[in-house]
Amino acid sequence: MRSLFGARGVPEREARAALEALEAQLPLIGSLGRRGLIRKGLSLGALTMLTGCDFSTPRSVETALRQISALNDRVQALIFDPDKLAPTYPASMVQKPPRFNAYFDIMDVKPVDGRTWRLELGGRIANKTPWTIGQFATLPQQEEIIKHICVEGWDYIGQWSGVRLRTFLEHVGADTRAKYVVFRTTDDYLSSIDMASALHPQTLLATKYAGETLADPFGYPMRLRMSVKLGYKNPKWITAIEVTNVFTPGYWEKRGFSWFAGI
Repeated sequence: MRSLFGARGVPEREARAALEALEAQLPLIGSLGRRGLIRKGLSLGALTMLTGCDFSTPRSVETALRQISALNDRVQALIFDPDKLAPTYPASMVQKPPRFNAYFDIMDVKPVDGRTWRLELGGRIANKTPWTIGQFATLPQQEEIIKHICVEGWDYIGQWSGVRLRTFLEHVGADTRAKYVVFRTTDDYLSSIDMASALHPQTLLATKYAGETLADPFGYPMRLRMSVKLGYKNPKWITAIEVTNVFTPGYWEKRGFSWFAGI
């Protein structure tokens, strides 16, 4: 490892390049900071000690931060308790309607026709027959009043109803020993989660909010709702579920955010 720190400190040109590279990676830095691994004390020296990288180029800074993000994901996965329940709240605290969040404006939401909607299944699933929304009503239903926590710093309490993802996966013969569950959506918002979080007792394929059918902006006819991950890990307008051992980064992970994103 070549040190950036000579007798007179960091060479000016390399320091400037490194700082510019850090600024370019602010989404990833912010994501790591909110997960508790990097706070305001982030420094080139600390990153050097953690990763053994030379920060004289933007690529080296990005590589180092992604190494830390990957380490963060592994640590979160190791300490995750699949049986620990998140706090729940009384119905009187539920926000109506829920807060809209997406990578586009609410006016750009494209409604889904529930009459023709089908949930496609793929990967390590025994019965890949597509499902209609009506079929989900035949499975046991569960309600959760839990907090939605956004990576941007805001939150709200929501009342979600639907089928436990675990119940559905077991019903269709999914291999629950596989590593990942991948979701595809009408808005091309690819997302994936670890199997342990998928099987968590509060993870739902939600079809209702506050006792009413989901409205178009909030994921009709079906969305994922988890109590154990940040908001961006909860895709809306789901059209396909795949069970796999192949790691698939999602929409925001490809743009610098952490993958595990546990709360």
